[in-house]
Amino acid sequence: MPEDPQTAVRAAWLYYMEGLTQAEIAERLKMTRLRVNRLLVEARGSGLVNITINSRLESCVRLEHALVAAFGLKEAIVVPTPGDAAQISAQIGKAAADLVSRIVEEQPSSIFGVGWGGTLRETIRHIRPGQHRELTVTSMMGGLTYGIELNTFEIASRFASLWQAECHYLAAPIYAGTPQSRDTIVAQDVFEDAFARIRATDVAILSAGDLSARSLLVRYGLPRDVRAEELATQGAVGDMLGQFIDARGEAIDHPINRRAIALPLEGLTRIPTVILASGGANKAAVIAAALRGRLASILVTDEEAASAALALHEGGTP
Repeated sequence: MPEDPQTAVRAAWLYYMEGLTQAEIAERLKMTRLRVNRLLVEARGSGLVNITINSRLESCVRLEHALVAAFGLKEAIVVPTPGDAAQISAQIGKAAADLVSRIVEEQPSSIFGVGWGGTLRETIRHIRPGQHRELTVTSMMGGLTYGIELNTFEIASRFASLWQAECHYLAAPIYAGTPQSRDTIVAQDVFEDAFARIRATDVAILSAGDLSARSLLVRYGLPRDVRAEELATQGAVGDMLGQFIDARGEAIDHPINRRAIALPLEGLTRIPTVILASGGANKAAVIAAALRGRLASILVTDEEAASAALALHEGGTP
């Protein structure tokens, strides 16, 4: 099977540009030393490596290192931005699927939390199936009251089916009618158990939404009494788990956040590994905000979004 060109570039970068040994690269990339050696030999023979790395992916690798340094991430994966913007979710989804498949194969008895959205749908399409019956998949937020394949219930179910894993839903809408009714709902025994499981999540994969009409939450999930423009005036740049954050990654002071039936955002900071899989230049502000707020420890995104998020951060945008 041909090697993934991104893997070859990363191996070449670490060896020739950062001076890591083949053993260190094998550990970093979770592969055998023999495979690393083969990648380096092929890189030299194919002309990928000369004096510089002759690939447009070099810029992606540079961005990965810059993102890790700027936001203190465990890891960043940046894919080239496709010419067709409609393909961004598909490309990010492929990269996220490879990462998630590797993590689950290494931690098959963990609790795996999921959000919703188009990027996660694309991730599912490329997940490596397996028999991980000790794995638990749980949705981390409520869902829509009607069925579409982007919904939290469908996302959790499809992940679990691919892995033959146990599946748990947060069987509630994304938003309650009021903050008080939200508190009443989550105080029930069944929801106390569900939130205890969610808080025990080992690995989570989430997406983020902006405030434009391209946002699935804006289009399908926001209550009729809340408008995106209103949230923007309160400082919101987008959402994670249905909760809206400002440029610092902090929840805005708006009742909508107290109506969300989801893990509170501060809970994300206590989960060992939170993967944010999201891209498109329109999401740069919410990506930068989520990383500033330490709401994710791994980012999977595209080149344009990565560049724009870094520019916002380095420019000191509040």
